[in-house]
Amino acid sequence: MGVETVRYYQSRGLLRVPPANGSFRVYPAAAIDRIAFIKRAQVLGFTLNEVRSLLDLEDGRNRRAIQSVTQARLGQIEEKLADLHRMREVLSELLHRCRQAGPTQTCPIIETLAGTRSPT
Repeated sequence: MGVETVRYYQSRGLLRVPPANGSFRVYPAAAIDRIAFIKRAQVLGFTLNEVRSLLDLEDGRNRRAIQSVTQARLGQIEEKLADLHRMREVLSELLHRCRQAGPTQTCPIIETLAGTRSPT
């Protein structure tokens, strides 16, 4: 991991700044575990603000709060999936219409993107 990323996490309050040992900073093993936690959460789609909330609940005692953060993220993912599904349907239909259009007709994809035709 780059130094810039570690500093960014520190500026966001996700990591503590360890005391300097000369011109170097010595990070405890717990910091490495915390960085791994942050990275795994990001892979699952959590924002850094959501990661901060999860880190605040890291001891696992407040399960309702953990579930709330996770449920909110799951809702966002479901909304994105629905949007992606709609986009897929529209693009599939436009591609189908473009393939069916004759050589003298304007491509429906271009018409839609130009705003001269509705996507559906």
